[in-house]
Amino acid sequence: MARQPLFVVHVIHHLVIGGMENGVVNLINRMPADRFRHAVICIEDFSDFRQRIENPAVEVVAMHRSRIGAWRLRWRLWRLLRRWRADIVHSRNLSGLDALLPARLAGCRTVHSEHGLDVDNLRGQAAKPALLRRLHAPLVDRYVSVSRHLLGLMVDVWRLPRQRIQQIYNGVDTARFQPAARPAHAHALPEGLRGEGLFVVGTVGRAQAVKDQATLLRAAAMLLQRRPALRERLRLALVGDGPLLGDLKALAASLGVDGLTWFAGARSDVAALIQGFDLFVLPSLNEGISNTLLEAMATGLPLLATAVGGNLELLEPGVVGDLFTPGDCDRLAHLIEAYVDDPSLGAAHGAAARQRAVQHFSLQAMMTAYGRLYEGLKAPTPQVGGDGAP
Repeated sequence: MARQPLFVVHVIHHLVIGGMENGVVNLINRMPADRFRHAVICIEDFSDFRQRIENPAVEVVAMHRSRIGAWRLRWRLWRLLRRWRADIVHSRNLSGLDALLPARLAGCRTVHSEHGLDVDNLRGQAAKPALLRRLHAPLVDRYVSVSRHLLGLMVDVWRLPRQRIQQIYNGVDTARFQPAARPAHAHALPEGLRGEGLFVVGTVGRAQAVKDQATLLRAAAMLLQRRPALRERLRLALVGDGPLLGDLKALAASLGVDGLTWFAGARSDVAALIQGFDLFVLPSLNEGISNTLLEAMATGLPLLATAVGGNLELLEPGVVGDLFTPGDCDRLAHLIEAYVDDPSLGAAHGAAARQRAVQHFSLQAMMTAYGRLYEGLKAPTPQVGGDGAP
């Protein structure tokens, strides 16, 4: 008799546009259907981003915890998981902890992964979240960390068991995200960002505090104040929606860069848009492993990112781009200026970025690692290595 596919239920806070959420969708869309089937439980809700899931048989369920409360949530999760007869529950980040007890009581194996930190706990030192993670540790079969930085935090600060933690980098689709000749992709950007001699600095991310797009706007304004002639060439593209989008538009107007800035909002054609960028900037206050940074790498763009979290593991300063301290507008302005003045620098760093993405951060490597993790959990006699990997 053929073995039935493992049923993996992914638990996330919201299924909306975002790097972690995109990673979940990639897993669901790309893992072999003869070995795995999937469902998604949203602790709160989902948006039309769910339509990115290609298989219509994949159920997506919203639990609305803020409306029903934590204990009713857990009760409903237990009933749902028991009815589904799920094999594995894969929860993510702090809100996903609520799924662990219901999963255990429903007879499921459990994976819990950490993908980044919130703006109110950027160093991961807050006592209550650390305690909650420790209290839930007996309910977790395997942990996943998306970066070495987060792995160290999980062990040294949250005191989670190292032997149960596996580090798996996010992967990028290097076929979808790849360089393109400028004439082939210029149509994806609006008319104001196209044309000979223009230099487009872009970023992709939700408009929320931790992404700190305001630093990019301020850096551009500083650069233009020093070199007003660059106003004819420099353009900014901010792709992404979120609660602070209105504030960012107001800031751009107050800085006098609103006429040079395109606020794209939420887009489904990110791969085509970033092919039109000349430089990618990630000004986040913290990151796990940024999917948008990986996508820009695969597209062959030079990269500027804050020296935080997993960015330090992705970006080789002086080879694919450079790093700057969060909020350091002056440093960022000078780094942008160097690429505006020297096209050959951007070309060299972009080529190296593409090569690094292909060699070290492929989507296939990520899929293989998660497949082995899931199947190891359901093996009759799982073998655990010294690093916690099945």
